[in-house]
Amino acid sequence: MTALLIILAAIVCLVIGYRVYGTWLEKQWGIDPSRKTPAYEKEDGVDYVAAKPAVLMGHHFSSIAGAGPINGPIQASVFGWLPVFLWCVIGGIFFGGLQDFGSLFASIRHDGKSLGEIISDTMGKRAKKLFIIFALLVLILVIASFVNVVAGTFFSDPGTVGFVTNPNGNQTTAMISLLFIVLAIIYGYVTNKLKVATLPASICGVIGIVIITIIGLNCGFAMGRTAWIVFIGAYIAIASLVPVWILLQPRDYLSSFLLYAMMAIAVIGIISCAFTGNATFSIPMFTGWSTKIGNLFPALFITVACGACSGFHALIATGTSSKQLANEGDAKKIGYGSMLIESALGIVSLIAVGMVFSKYTEGGFGSPSAAFGAGIAMMFGAEGSATYNTMYALLTLAVSVFALTSLDTGTRLSRFMFSELFLKDDEATWKDATGIRKLLAHPMFGTTLMVVIGCILGGLKLSAIWALFGAANQLLAGIALMAVCAWLGNVQKNNKMFFIPMIFMLCATLTSLVQTVIKQIGLITTGGEGVNWGNYFQLIFALAMAVLAVILVVEGVQTFRAQMAKKKEA
Repeated sequence: MTALLIILAAIVCLVIGYRVYGTWLEKQWGIDPSRKTPAYEKEDGVDYVAAKPAVLMGHHFSSIAGAGPINGPIQASVFGWLPVFLWCVIGGIFFGGLQDFGSLFASIRHDGKSLGEIISDTMGKRAKKLFIIFALLVLILVIASFVNVVAGTFFSDPGTVGFVTNPNGNQTTAMISLLFIVLAIIYGYVTNKLKVATLPASICGVIGIVIITIIGLNCGFAMGRTAWIVFIGAYIAIASLVPVWILLQPRDYLSSFLLYAMMAIAVIGIISCAFTGNATFSIPMFTGWSTKIGNLFPALFITVACGACSGFHALIATGTSSKQLANEGDAKKIGYGSMLIESALGIVSLIAVGMVFSKYTEGGFGSPSAAFGAGIAMMFGAEGSATYNTMYALLTLAVSVFALTSLDTGTRLSRFMFSELFLKDDEATWKDATGIRKLLAHPMFGTTLMVVIGCILGGLKLSAIWALFGAANQLLAGIALMAVCAWLGNVQKNNKMFFIPMIFMLCATLTSLVQTVIKQIGLITTGGEGVNWGNYFQLIFALAMAVLAVILVVEGVQTFRAQMAKKKEA
């Protein structure tokens, strides 16, 4: 019954937040449904492509979700369910939703340009360059983290390569995911080239998902972990270069059905368990201020990550979603609404691990994603039963699909930003550049470099990447909040609601990065068998992030001072 009360309380709070706070933000900023959006003003058939609200919602939600709201809350559950619940709900409404909605709105009013361009207009060109470097470092960690997660959900016996009958869960997940790519390409073609309406195409798409799922449950595909990492790298590189309507839009839209279905199944399971007792929610309310992952501050706010607030969302909102938004009136639904649904997914993940909490804390699962699948599957049948195995396979599939979706989008964003780093103000594309800058700004160069680095790091243990990813991601959120706050101040719109979230996120994440630096220096100086190149990577990365962030914060403070001075003069 505890689990049922937790999910009901979360839904009620999030719905009220959307209706009250989201609508208030909409009025404060002056959302104008009659205003023409960049998707129409700059339509190019590649990146600027107007999408129907349902399709864009699917793309945006699937991209921001990924594996973050599953991995984060589950890892943070060691603090107890109450801290995670409060941060997912309060953070989603007043931190994450604010950042996502504000970033999307600011980008729409900047011709669909990136957060870097918004920073350039408000804080200067140097701040823009520093931000792009910072964002690229974050995107490397995004690629590394989700390559690790996806390879973990696909990996099977390294000695087996090819199609297999009687597949295990990972082999089934791999097969369905491969077929899902094919299905997405077909869907993109029939909706964009054959002009089939959304409703009949969606019905056929759902039927297609059912068919490929049946195939995957009976015939899987097997490869070793390294082979999967190489395959994933090649796939995301190609996916980031082709027009959005071929793969990005349709794949994200179809994957959103899996996500909605997964959440619906979880809620049904929670309600069922409340009355039948098939599984028991066993996370304590609060376990203490210090756990194996660190002190509650800042570890909780770093670890939960995407379930409450995520800087990666701002990159998506200003990188792909703003270029596809057909009507400014849908900005709250896409930006703010998607974040609150993700917070709900974080609560669902918390409840899922609560059903297998003892086994999870004892290291009984290879990853948080596995604990998530097992926890929900346990609500429907005993471990090892046919029902349990089927549910586990489908839920693991959902996690890998969302992680792949975030990889698609993250790699495309890295392509945009890498090129932007080397272009001058009067150069629109890489073709306008000259000399070495033309090579560096070429889409193939940036994409290849980012994917190769991300895949190499993806070979590390997830625990070696996630804490650093969480800190970098949340620090990016603080900077994104600062950028949108500064822009709103420049255009004389209410930006006061940004200051508390911005300051809190910057303090929490800089504290975490300093702790990482101290820890890694201690490990490296004392030596030992456990020290490897991953420790040096974490040290250098954390230092670089902290230095860049401090410089950007100084630029932001100077911008706010200038704005205050102007107000006094007025």
